[in-house]
Amino acid sequence: MPELPEAETIARGLAGVLPGRSIRAVTVLREDVVAGPPLEFGEALEGRRFREVGRRGKNVVMVLDDGTRVVVNLGMTGRLVPGAGPGTPSASTHPAVLFHLGGGGCVAYDDVRRFGRVRRLSPAEWTRWSRSLGPEPLSRSFTGKRLRSLLSRSRSPVRSLLLDQRKIAGAGNIYAVEALWFARIHPRTPANEIGEGGAVRLHRALRRVLRAAVSAGGTTLRNYRAPDGNEGLFQRQLHAYGREGRPCTRCRTPIERIVFGGRSAFCCRRCQPS
Repeated sequence: MPELPEAETIARGLAGVLPGRSIRAVTVLREDVVAGPPLEFGEALEGRRFREVGRRGKNVVMVLDDGTRVVVNLGMTGRLVPGAGPGTPSASTHPAVLFHLGGGGCVAYDDVRRFGRVRRLSPAEWTRWSRSLGPEPLSRSFTGKRLRSLLSRSRSPVRSLLLDQRKIAGAGNIYAVEALWFARIHPRTPANEIGEGGAVRLHRALRRVLRAAVSAGGTTLRNYRAPDGNEGLFQRQLHAYGREGRPCTRCRTPIERIVFGGRSAFCCRRCQPS
């Protein structure tokens, strides 16, 4: 599932394509990925102009000239694919929504499994929705002290807390697992049992991992691609996630896979004692 680094990579790619372009028409091919009536969704966007492209948590956010936001949650296999021609971009294999651009060109929301969601939010709706999410882990305001405060108020396993978008926006299973490996914290450790030193290590590790993944263009394990079609490269730097049975790069103990909360986690028994 695309996480913060993948959404950031997609947003940066589209930021070089969309600002200043107008929406000539919208074609909804798969109604289940659009929030609200598809006809109303398309009609409300026609004639509007893209002002900027950014990100909030795991979501790509396209800001229009009237302050409306088109928020794209990529689900498990969602992609945003630009094309130079007026029709469906050639790289789009499972188009769900087409944004036809004035002057030619088209951007497709492409989604194999259609677990993603595309929604239009008014300025007021955007404010309410954004406030429902936790802080951005790469923002200046996300300090070690702030993370320590979040941890101290929860008895949930720390991996589960890191995945809760209401607590911290953007981290998913891949980067939570990697950050916990760097911080030498077991994924099942109750959050409120992590002391001040552990919170400092985790804060540094989470930001380090996310920054490195953004620099690498994200992680491609299956379907994820950047807007230019390239794969992410961070999978080459993974130390724990998906490495069950392989030696820990720090101590050579085999990496273990554990399952809780309906999700797999990976850790080193020696480096991350429970």
